[in-house]
Amino acid sequence: MRRHWQKKPLLIRNALPGFKPFLSRQQLFAMAADEAVESRLIVHQSKGWTLKQGPLARTALPPIKQPRWTLLVQGVDLHVNAAHELLQRFRFVPDARLDDLMISWASDGGGVGPHFDSYDVFLLQASGQRHWRIGRQKDLTLEEGMPLKILSNFEPEEEHLLNPGDMLYLPPRWAHDGVAVGDDCMTYSVGFRVPQRGGLAGELLQRMADDFEDATLYRDPSQPATATPAAMPPALEAFAVDALQRLLAERQSLACALGEVMTEPKPRVWFEEPETNWAPGAMQLDRRTRMMYDQRHVFINGESLRAGGADARLMRALADERCLSAAQVQRASTDARALLQDWFEAGWLHAGPKA
Repeated sequence: MRRHWQKKPLLIRNALPGFKPFLSRQQLFAMAADEAVESRLIVHQSKGWTLKQGPLARTALPPIKQPRWTLLVQGVDLHVNAAHELLQRFRFVPDARLDDLMISWASDGGGVGPHFDSYDVFLLQASGQRHWRIGRQKDLTLEEGMPLKILSNFEPEEEHLLNPGDMLYLPPRWAHDGVAVGDDCMTYSVGFRVPQRGGLAGELLQRMADDFEDATLYRDPSQPATATPAAMPPALEAFAVDALQRLLAERQSLACALGEVMTEPKPRVWFEEPETNWAPGAMQLDRRTRMMYDQRHVFINGESLRAGGADARLMRALADERCLSAAQVQRASTDARALLQDWFEAGWLHAGPKA
């Protein structure tokens, strides 16, 4: 983190020695046909690039032996426990920054063209080989009329051939171009969240405004008669500025809004009700559950609650470890156990460490 994070690339040979894909090609193709899974098909032909959004039936995919096509399946960690477990190995970065695991399968010569991302990425080779060219790109001009954001004047500085178990880390805005070598290339991409300042501010203000209670009405007893009625009154602008300042001064409301935004489940995520009844034993968070905390609050799946003392320590342990032992649950207060039961019944956590 000190030497490379958001600073320079890092090639790690044998990062995961003997690594084997946890999904076969057939299983990945089946996922792409599921409406609940985000997927894309990218084909590079002599006439140019084509992009098709999923769901993608097997009949919509080109033949295996056809060169230069790629299938991208996003958010695999939300659907496959093994993918979720792999993603947990990257929790040396705060959960608020960790996003998802994407799997790309490519035929010989397949790729998505030279491009750059606005986020950090770890590229783990799962099967086959991929040839990477990377560089610090100053000219970010994109090809016009393309369905993909492809750099016009890519200038690579380094080249690496990755084998299964090898991994390449790239900071944001490092240009890269990965091309499959052979007919069965599978790459796992661990991506990170990068909140955009304006977008985050908008989401926070919207959430805070919903709970902001100030019934003060605008008054203008000194307003004279005017010959320019369309002009915005300066006093009204000052009233609006004061309203925003008072809203932002609600630091507890801001903290809650931030935690709720960062733990909001993704749009295609839903939870299943449990098939068994609640019992106070070992618990584990569902792979789709997002849970975080700050000094005063606990956040889970877009909700926030105040927590202190032993209850706060228990909830923080659950958020950090994503599981609780039976002894921890049995020692929990009545209020904490009631919360755990509510979350269990909502499908946010499950019984047993292997659930």
